[in-house]
Amino acid sequence: MTWTEHLAELDLTLPAVATPAGAYVPATRAGEFVFTAGQLPMIDGDLAAVGKVGAEIDVEQAQRLARTCTLNALAAVDSVCGLDAINGVVKVVGFVASAPGFNSQPAVLNGASELLGEIFGERGEHARSAVGVAELPMDAPVEVELIVEVA
Repeated sequence: MTWTEHLAELDLTLPAVATPAGAYVPATRAGEFVFTAGQLPMIDGDLAAVGKVGAEIDVEQAQRLARTCTLNALAAVDSVCGLDAINGVVKVVGFVASAPGFNSQPAVLNGASELLGEIFGERGEHARSAVGVAELPMDAPVEVELIVEVA
């Protein structure tokens, strides 16, 4: 079964690739790797939520937003080489716009990591950084970028 078929089996679809908000591309290939730009939780061109995690956004909502970011990142990979070219996920980097005192960034990024596990199984296992930040573009609560190995 291909990754595209498995995604459909999970009742998931890749969104359209988000239009960059600056002078960059959504993803770029370097040899056997594809690096995505940071992906926000955009749905149909709009942010799914705004605010700080630990204030306006709770951990469970932030996990769902991290999943949305991850689907957007996979769409960016798909636009460069096709989803089915993915051999495995190498690294996830996630940024969480955090309210003062919020320190559960890893729990938020579990939303991204668990989705990659659902889609890719063992090939979705990856290294990860979960970073708390004061602000993200457009007041987004979460941003995710991926590095994947491709055929």
